[in-house]
Amino acid sequence: MIRYLTLPLLFACSWLQAADALIIYRIGGANLPAPALDAPYEFVQLDWADTDPNLHGTLDQLAVDNGSVAPLQLDPNVNLTPLIDNELGGQIRILQWAGWKMRETEDVAAFDGNPETAYLGDGHYVRVSGLGPQNKIWLFDLGGRFLLDRIRIFPRDKFKTHRFIEKFLIGINDGDPLKDGTRDYRLQFAEFDADIIHDISENTQPDLELAIPPVPVRFLLFEGPENSRGIWEIAEFEIYGAGPAPFAGYVSNVIDLGAPASIGEFRWGGSKDPEANIDFRMRAGDDDDPNNYWRFTFRGDERSHFGGDGKALNLRSYGGLESGEKAGVTHDTEHWGFWTTAFGFDVGRADITASQPRQFIQARADFESTDVASGQLDYLQFAVSIPPVASATLAEISPMVAPAGEATAFSYKVKPRLQPGDLGFDSISIDTPARVLGVDAVRIGGIDAAFTVVELAEVGFTVRIPAVDTQLTEELIEVDFRGEVFKFGTVFTGRVFNSEMPHEVHQSLTPGDADPLVDSDRLQVDLLDLHHSTIQALRLSSRVLTPNGDGVNDHIEIEYDLLNLSGGVPVRVEIYDLAGRSFGRVLQSTADSGRALMQWSGRAGNGSVLVPGMYILRFEVEADSGVDVIERVVTIAH
Repeated sequence: MIRYLTLPLLFACSWLQAADALIIYRIGGANLPAPALDAPYEFVQLDWADTDPNLHGTLDQLAVDNGSVAPLQLDPNVNLTPLIDNELGGQIRILQWAGWKMRETEDVAAFDGNPETAYLGDGHYVRVSGLGPQNKIWLFDLGGRFLLDRIRIFPRDKFKTHRFIEKFLIGINDGDPLKDGTRDYRLQFAEFDADIIHDISENTQPDLELAIPPVPVRFLLFEGPENSRGIWEIAEFEIYGAGPAPFAGYVSNVIDLGAPASIGEFRWGGSKDPEANIDFRMRAGDDDDPNNYWRFTFRGDERSHFGGDGKALNLRSYGGLESGEKAGVTHDTEHWGFWTTAFGFDVGRADITASQPRQFIQARADFESTDVASGQLDYLQFAVSIPPVASATLAEISPMVAPAGEATAFSYKVKPRLQPGDLGFDSISIDTPARVLGVDAVRIGGIDAAFTVVELAEVGFTVRIPAVDTQLTEELIEVDFRGEVFKFGTVFTGRVFNSEMPHEVHQSLTPGDADPLVDSDRLQVDLLDLHHSTIQALRLSSRVLTPNGDGVNDHIEIEYDLLNLSGGVPVRVEIYDLAGRSFGRVLQSTADSGRALMQWSGRAGNGSVLVPGMYILRFEVEADSGVDVIERVVTIAH
């Protein structure tokens, strides 16, 4: 179980000029203390259960308990059928000639938890209504995808000898519309298909207990015997599940920050089994609704996002339209950014990139569980700065392509736009895939400016420059540095902040046309040429080891560059003698694109010191395209 609970948190947050300039929002974690900061701030506590569909919030297949949220856990001893309508948010429907409709009153007897009442399958449902197929067909919509365990079907005790079901069919559907039309079985009278898990034609058992495959299920289909198959009954149709909901999700209400704000670091805490997954996303906008709503005007295929009264549609008025009028909902790209790319649970934090300071924000968490692995989320937390650092900060990098693993001169261009009241900045942080080889110059408005490298980390650097405020608004800032790229599409993200305001939110830079004289408008750098091998280089600090404990050449350093990997891949180093005999594996780990370093002290895979001689060091990387190998000869001497 992986555990993250990192409060009190030291946020890169906004410095206060007024009592409400720094606001920290926490969703969940009500039993945790407020963050400890040495600057005043406003703290806003929100609850997981406060989600409101009218505010675009949802809590899907999640349970809130003691300040945390986790996927619903199904008790294998609890019958789900009576819970479908209310607790699970689903429904049970029957099929008629005109399509699906809510179950009849007489159907309830099979789902009421009372084994003394029963649904009687004598064909009267066709004779009375004159509608529907010759079979009784029920569709159980569970309201979400669950891992089901089994079904129990049985008649009343006094009719077990002769009212059992001789012929029936059970199907499942995971609710994925992309699979529609590809499943085993399609109903003749409805737009529905299913994968058949039980197709019984000569049953003589009154008490049936039927297993369900361990796959996510949204819909369960029951098709009873034909009208001519005699009288049968079902006292109870019971559905049982086990384990957590395989897919669950949380979307916060749209949160009004009160004014356009710089949005700071996004953090979370909770626990997760290694086999489970929790992803996080955020988005921000300028108004309280991230959607556009459309109405059919019934003039051909014309759509409008105005209602019949001439007013723009919103969530409430769209919900009031007749079903035939509803023409769909789309993302409001004019006023809202898209959801960020997913942040994995293990990283614990993420910088939020917004195209500009925004007043409204929404958070989202997606849970994936297995039958034995799940997780819980204790809190989500972020900070905002009002007023923002700058009203806008566009940035781009050139060149847009570079040779793999070679020193390249880059120019990072920042174009701020500040308005009266913006905080301004004097520092720029730039993320790089490896330690930069040098920062060569800073220009403001085309003129060389004094600068200081205040941080030079393994994956980025920070420079301090003359203060940029409303007196220097829209002056182009250029930072020249030398670095290396190891992966196609490497993104050099960045932030600006004011060093005099230590708790200020570091405002993310937005890719855009910062310098109209440069054909870039992005922060992404591609590789000039794609190598067939993922191993760019393998460098040894020495070809000779003398592991005798005298402190000289007792080990060698092995530095390697990996290119264009899609994520962490297996890396192995094995030792052989010149005759090809293996002395074991001395390294087994995972690595991503970039530069890495390991040490070897002349020992075999079992830890024993190798005898003097020449050996082959075999380096393997298991990439998507296959296993790439580089070998080097090393000598051990005493």
